[in-house]
Amino acid sequence: MHVTFYGAVREVTGSMHLLTTENDRILLDCGMFQGRRRESVEKNRILPFDPRIITNLVLSHAHIDHSGRIPLLTKRDFAGRIICTGATVAACGYLLPDCAHIQESDAAYLNYKTVRSTLAEMRKSKGAQRISKRRLKEIKALLKKGRHELNTETIHGLIRQYRLEEVEPLYTLEDTRECLSYFDGYPYRHAITVGQNVTCTLYDAGHILGSAITMIRAKENGRAFTIGYTGDIGRFGKPIIKDPTLDFAEEDRKVDLLIMESTYGNRLHGPVQDLKPQLKKVLIETYDRGGSVLIPSFAYGRTQELIYLLHELYDEDEVPRVSVFIDSPLATNITRVFGEHPEVYDEATHANFLQKGENPFSFGRIHFVQSVEESMALNRENRPHIVIAASGMCEAGRILHHLRYKIHNPKTTILIVGYMARNTLGRRILERGLAYEKSGRSGAPPMLRFLNKEYPLKARVVSLGGFSAHGDKNEMQRFLKESNLSIKKIAVVHGEEEQCLAFGQQLKEEGYVVSVPKAGEMIHIR
Repeated sequence: MHVTFYGAVREVTGSMHLLTTENDRILLDCGMFQGRRRESVEKNRILPFDPRIITNLVLSHAHIDHSGRIPLLTKRDFAGRIICTGATVAACGYLLPDCAHIQESDAAYLNYKTVRSTLAEMRKSKGAQRISKRRLKEIKALLKKGRHELNTETIHGLIRQYRLEEVEPLYTLEDTRECLSYFDGYPYRHAITVGQNVTCTLYDAGHILGSAITMIRAKENGRAFTIGYTGDIGRFGKPIIKDPTLDFAEEDRKVDLLIMESTYGNRLHGPVQDLKPQLKKVLIETYDRGGSVLIPSFAYGRTQELIYLLHELYDEDEVPRVSVFIDSPLATNITRVFGEHPEVYDEATHANFLQKGENPFSFGRIHFVQSVEESMALNRENRPHIVIAASGMCEAGRILHHLRYKIHNPKTTILIVGYMARNTLGRRILERGLAYEKSGRSGAPPMLRFLNKEYPLKARVVSLGGFSAHGDKNEMQRFLKESNLSIKKIAVVHGEEEQCLAFGQQLKEEGYVVSVPKAGEMIHIR
């Protein structure tokens, strides 16, 4: 029996690990790589095995860096089932189609640019360096329907006519609809057969709604083995969902190999109890400047936590009750998923809201923005307000357009409330913005390029790390020390290399046997 590590090894995205027994191959997560476009596209298109050999897939949770390549797996003749919690099934029903839509839109835009450039080169006047504005306008009119919609039929026809290279999405909306039929949702602490002499049990990971720590029990050559996979481990004491599980069933306590995340393996978060006062401080300081707060946020988990805390602040009359806009149809749908799964809420959420007959995710000043037209009108809103919009790492989505209109305004606050992976716009905003603040905002503001233009980062940048849904190094060690698990060996994954190595070294100093695998590396379980 062995585990091969294919993704999120010495990096954060693309989670994928393969457990191989005598008779079965059980895949743990099938995540998407995120980062530089060209590099990510190349990595995502390649599955390091034939999907037909996979018996079943166990999915830790719905975030795209853990689930995003499942439609690719199923459209390539995977014949097993996808095992996860019921809440994860519901969330994937929105997250995966949204991911497909983004890919289709990106591919269409890149094909439009290819055709536009080709026609512009062909229609330049003889000897001219550039095409005339009139002819460029004619080309755009040919390739578009109105101002925003692309004429995809014409674009595809011209690609074929001129034998141009066509960009294709990793998968389509239709592929995601098909893949969702492979999902089976199960409750926590319920043994599930996933292979011959192989079962798994899901425990609450406390990361996001429906997230799971997986314990797999397998028998091989007359011996029983237990392999644990943490997925992403949450924080302790966060609002809405329960803390990470510490009490495991007796049959799952002796672990031969624990595959463990390390996103913040060498970092500490602020105390959870400080989140609300820190958020209050940011809001009041921004309002006093007459500005608005832009919050790039993941649609699943982070947005709902922000809504929850804002609801509390507004109920307690702690901040001015300006309008709060959730500018993400996906976040709107995911918020409904939260409303449909109160069984996983913690005691505080029940006491503060449900027992009073209140919905934690709805209050008087909140508005869920649906249409593009509403979002565009909000871009131009000058009165103080709060916008929570996707994507969380500022790589796509409506947050880009809010930034385009407000990033140059020193009254604006860009509030960073989540992890920003390397090579993302969010990471550049975070690093350059905080450096500019540290310098006392002296000299020219840093410039950031997105949406094909350079913008000065004059907005204030504030980071509240305590919002992270990942435990920090102390909380991950707390999980190990306070749980009733007895662990022979730990494989450290899901962290940038310096975080993985640092966390691995800390665990070794605590007496654990630790490996920090590289991509493609295999660990035998004996």
